Amino acid sequence: MQTSETIHPDKSDINTIIESNWRMGSIQSVHCEKQGVYLFRSENATLLLQPVNDYVVRVKLLIDHVFDLGTTIAVQEDAFTPVEAQLEETPLEYKLILPAITVVLGKSDARMDFYNADGHLISREEELSRTGRGVFSCTKQMEPDSHIYGLGEKTSFLDKKGEKYDMWNSDVYDPHVPEIECLYVSIPFLIHFRYDKPAYGIFLDNPGRSSFDMRSSEKSYKFQVHAGTIDYYFVYGPELKDVVKRYSDLTGRMDIPPAWAIGYHQSRYSYMDQQEVMTLARNFQDKNIPCDVIYLDIHYMDEYRVFTFDPVRFPNPRKMINELKEMGIKIVPIVDPGVKKDPEYLPYQEGIKNDYFCKKLEGDLFIGNVWPGASAFPDFTEQEVRSWWGEQHRYYTEMGIHGVWNDMNEPAVFNATKTMDLDVVHRNDGNPKTHREVHNLYGMLMSMATQQGLKEQLNGERPFVLTRAGYAGIQKYAATWTGDNRSFWEHLAMAIPMVLNLGLSGQPFSGPDIGGFAHNSSPELLARWTQAGVFFPYCRNHSVLESVRQEPWVFGSQIEEICRKYIRLRYQLMPYLYTQFYEAHKTGLPIMRPLIMEYPNDRSVYNLCDQFMVGNSLLVAPVLRPSTEYRSVYLPEGDWIDYWSGERFTGGRHILAHAPLDVLPLYIKAGTILPELTDHNWKPVMNELSNITLNIFSGVVGSESYGQWYEDDARTYAYEKGAYNLLEFTAEFNQDSITLKLAYLSKGLPNERNWLDLNVKLLNFVPKSIGIITSNGKISLGDFGGTWSYDTEIQEIKLQVANHFMDMELVIE
Repeated sequence: MQTSETIHPDKSDINTIIESNWRMGSIQSVHCEKQGVYLFRSENATLLLQPVNDYVVRVKLLIDHVFDLGTTIAVQEDAFTPVEAQLEETPLEYKLILPAITVVLGKSDARMDFYNADGHLISREEELSRTGRGVFSCTKQMEPDSHIYGLGEKTSFLDKKGEKYDMWNSDVYDPHVPEIECLYVSIPFLIHFRYDKPAYGIFLDNPGRSSFDMRSSEKSYKFQVHAGTIDYYFVYGPELKDVVKRYSDLTGRMDIPPAWAIGYHQSRYSYMDQQEVMTLARNFQDKNIPCDVIYLDIHYMDEYRVFTFDPVRFPNPRKMINELKEMGIKIVPIVDPGVKKDPEYLPYQEGIKNDYFCKKLEGDLFIGNVWPGASAFPDFTEQEVRSWWGEQHRYYTEMGIHGVWNDMNEPAVFNATKTMDLDVVHRNDGNPKTHREVHNLYGMLMSMATQQGLKEQLNGERPFVLTRAGYAGIQKYAATWTGDNRSFWEHLAMAIPMVLNLGLSGQPFSGPDIGGFAHNSSPELLARWTQAGVFFPYCRNHSVLESVRQEPWVFGSQIEEICRKYIRLRYQLMPYLYTQFYEAHKTGLPIMRPLIMEYPNDRSVYNLCDQFMVGNSLLVAPVLRPSTEYRSVYLPEGDWIDYWSGERFTGGRHILAHAPLDVLPLYIKAGTILPELTDHNWKPVMNELSNITLNIFSGVVGSESYGQWYEDDARTYAYEKGAYNLLEFTAEFNQDSITLKLAYLSKGLPNERNWLDLNVKLLNFVPKSIGIITSNGKISLGDFGGTWSYDTEIQEIKLQVANHFMDMELVIE
């Protein structure tokens, strides 16, 4: 028998899908709210313009004309500051004038252009439209010389012009290749850069599925949302560095991590039992290879229940953790969001009793299969749930654990869609949203809960959280790694632009699995990947269960020695690295940088991503192909010094570097003052009492260089209360003299070094005297309190200076 279903319209062959031609329409009225918000009401929607500061403007599409200032948790509340804004009207347009930028809206179509204070066009909009049911797009002009950076964790090269990406946190075990459009971390922040013109950024604050298309047109790029509305922030530079700083003002900056979190980390899926972990730790110690962290993957748990240890594999975890602590090694266990459905399991009981788990609108609990089998998932959009989750970590902290690894938090689910059902309704602290609308926030909110819980429990010690998934602002809570890469040379190469663009997207603390996670590493690949990996902000060797093992010593003595050399080099350079983390904390600038950031006028570097900078002084050029002993290295303007040989090169050109297997091409910018740690113990320790030498690499005659060295106790939050030292130094290089000016901008550490050790390398003259200029005139180094010696063969002078000054001028003649 037929029913009305027979004539369902979706079964008809004559259905025609009419392309939407929705546009804003002409502006009908303008209204200014008390909060300094401007509402431009057009025929079909309202545009909300909210100045954030002199350089940043928020643009939000109010589809139903309903006033809504709500933001996601990614945006810092204190980012909004009073702005002296002025609205002007002409016959054809409205102008919202801020001190640094002017927003111009056409009256006839509400199209929006941005100009700088000098009246130069920064960005031109082509259209704001609806391209489907609930799919809204914004298209902006792109020029032939436009370059696109940022966009978070994406494959392919540095410059994203010509690419198209989705923002949808996804568990991707498939090999990461350039055509993959979304991975684990979604940061919808695009930087538009042109030589000799102002740079700007677009932060699209929408945690549902969105896309950025720089491929479909050579003359424009488009960003699109599939749920919710368009809500973006226009971030004006004018310099590339300014854009990154202002974006991090908006979404927050990282805490300074404890020193152990930026040491070398070792992991495997999995170290199977307590005995294997202890054997591993003793091997590092016996082989004189530093290691700060050993990770425990899912096999440490009791049938994959989070907040448990397997009683057979790990019968006495507290004893193991204490033994490792005495060796200077910390344990970081994996914690996933899935809570096993088990009526005898306390976290599941509490979650059910207190209604903490994700549900459908009708009240049905969402249950998804992950490692433990059927599991419930906490609703991290609720503050109460985040507090409860953070408190669960007391199970770990009471054993002496200070760091946690969040995984599977896209969230990944073993089902057809690979994630949580999109019709799950998150309560979102009283503003309910479907999972479709907030998917990309889930992992970051889990890491937020983890970090805040650890912070409360560690009595002033800094925690460490590593996460696979994240959204804009993840830098406030966790480091990220680039997920399940492969032991491919291509993945070693691709890790560089991935981490560079993460840094440009506000996440300074990131890195790949050294050696590759899946597939099988080779001796040469492990050596080359370790050489490169020790210069990434996050440094961990990790591999999958069935793969060839890839601890530093498994491929024989030659590879072991190479790994030892470079892992120890990371610790030697720790004071410099730590200072870069301080700068990231203060400014939001990345630690690992593309050359375009430091040399924005150099037309050779806009897509250069087989080499990188660490800070502004170290240039790293890894070997990225097998059986290769030579590689081309581009040196930007200035003089550069080979770290190993001391050979000096003039920049602005390519050189051919000889790099046998044990050599990583590494260059120091001439004039750099590089703080280095001197500690020959198996695991060097950096703190306020460590032996640190300031190495000055002589600059060219007539040049001047500047730098800083930051130090604190490297483990607590005392630095927030002023317990840190910040030494600023300026060096002037002349034909027959060098002047070093040292000034403490802060000297707040309770324990003070008696002496400062300085080495000036590659002098172009033989020193005869060392003088100190004080307010009372010039005195000798000996009278001030200090000694010096000169090595003629290597042209290096060693100085030891009494550290009882706040500022000092030292002259070598």
